[in-house]
Amino acid sequence: MPLPKAPQKRGSILKDLPEQLDSYEEMQETLKAKAAPKKSASKKQIKAAPKAAQATPVVEEAPVIETVPPLEKAPVKSMQDEERTLSDSQQTHTASSRKRRKAIHGKGAILYVLDTNVLLHDPSSLFRFKEHDVYLPMITLEELDNHKSGRTDEARNARQVSRSLDAVMQHLSNPIADGIPLNVLGNVDCLGRLYVQTTSFPDKLPMLPEGKADNQILAVVKGLKELKPDTTVILVSKDINMRLKAAALDLEAEDYFNDKILEDTDLLYSGERHLPEDFWSQHSNSLKSYQKDGATWYEVTGPLPAQFRVNEFVWLENDGMPFYGQVKSVENDTAVIKMIKDFSHQKNSVWGITARNREQSFALSLLTDPDIDFVTLLGPAGTGKTLLALAAALTQTLENRKFNEIIVTRATVSVGEDIGFLPGSEEEKMTPWLGAVDDNLEVLTQGTQNDWSRKTSETLIRSRIRIKSMSFMRGRTFLNKFVIIDEAQNLTPKQMKTLITRAGPGTKMVCLGNIGQIDTPYLTEGSSGLTYVVDRFKGWSHSGHITMQRGERSRLADFAATTL
Repeated sequence: MPLPKAPQKRGSILKDLPEQLDSYEEMQETLKAKAAPKKSASKKQIKAAPKAAQATPVVEEAPVIETVPPLEKAPVKSMQDEERTLSDSQQTHTASSRKRRKAIHGKGAILYVLDTNVLLHDPSSLFRFKEHDVYLPMITLEELDNHKSGRTDEARNARQVSRSLDAVMQHLSNPIADGIPLNVLGNVDCLGRLYVQTTSFPDKLPMLPEGKADNQILAVVKGLKELKPDTTVILVSKDINMRLKAAALDLEAEDYFNDKILEDTDLLYSGERHLPEDFWSQHSNSLKSYQKDGATWYEVTGPLPAQFRVNEFVWLENDGMPFYGQVKSVENDTAVIKMIKDFSHQKNSVWGITARNREQSFALSLLTDPDIDFVTLLGPAGTGKTLLALAAALTQTLENRKFNEIIVTRATVSVGEDIGFLPGSEEEKMTPWLGAVDDNLEVLTQGTQNDWSRKTSETLIRSRIRIKSMSFMRGRTFLNKFVIIDEAQNLTPKQMKTLITRAGPGTKMVCLGNIGQIDTPYLTEGSSGLTYVVDRFKGWSHSGHITMQRGERSRLADFAATTL
């Protein structure tokens, strides 16, 4: 009787072994015992043997058992062992499946579809997605074309996007459907490709009417998702309702995060640091103190001083002896701290104004420091930002003659409905927007003896104050000016850059605002121009920042700010 063919897989050998063997060791002993030398049975004996007896020796005496790789490990294989035995085609399939799983979790190929408002908000957003690809629907290009006319920021951004697209298209060598590398303009970190819609998608979505631009973009996202199952298609939009509709259609959508300086504004640099109670005792061995320029200076060495930033305020209040200092330099783990003036005392008043709390004293120190060119004051309404800035400006302009005049400007973003065009010159048009300046000037001139002297003081003060519109700032240069930018939280980073770069020699710029009261569309606390400059200027030797917490306007305003 011919022997059956030797099994080719290890699993089939185990399957044919006797089921009564409980362990692999017993199976090995049985195989060895049966493989011992014996007298071979004759063909007649084999024929005379019962059928049940013939079945067993056929498998047991099969010589192929010795040619199978030695089964020294447990017969049950792990997943890694199975992957090692896969063929090339199976391994390729497994790798592609792994890539798809990574793409689903945002770690593989990603295609970002940009909404029009993203391009209008940040013209350089095309080059902000690193190694990922960018897709522009045709309706997005149509909306860009509709917004390119005019003198608004949106029109300028639309024209800039069009110029960037034109520059990228100059390097088109393959069919546009294959995409264009985004690093052709020198953006080395931009490794993705730009795709423009070349395929039409059905403009029919459940629950949404046809023809609307937002719905057409959603239809493109849905079509791309079905056309590219191995790619994660994500819609990027600044419109919250757009993202909600995408979620309802089971489409992935995200906000544009590249313009955000901080995800959590609680991490924003505050400009001050509370020292631990044992700070002086811990650093007494390395402490040096000396007198210079009429002030007390300290030189402290240790791990905590190494974390200080230049122009950061450090303070400690205990035993009725408060310590208020300003960090002037940091080298390795050594910091030099200068004690600041006590602006709460009447002898150090600024235009008759004294500090009512710790933050106001820090703010006056920055506003009157001749080595500080750029100051940012952030805080809620009623903390005295505008009053302190005007008092410092009047003192240094009219008394110290350090500046020629004071320039005040702000973003003309209304809280409610617009009341229409305003009559008069540029300054007359801006006067209703800067009512806070008039209110604070009234406070600063109320100490005069009589009405005649008060009117004279107001006339003199107003002759040195210029109210300017931000619309005419481009191209200007301010020489020896004290510039106050009020309501700076409504400015974009680009607008803030435009204003700050107007500063010439001898100019000091002060930005005031509250990031909790932003009225500009698509602008958030994390993407505001005020947040942008606070984060970028921290630690510079000629800039300072302080976040003011306590309101000093009135008990009614303080109670309303905390309860409403």
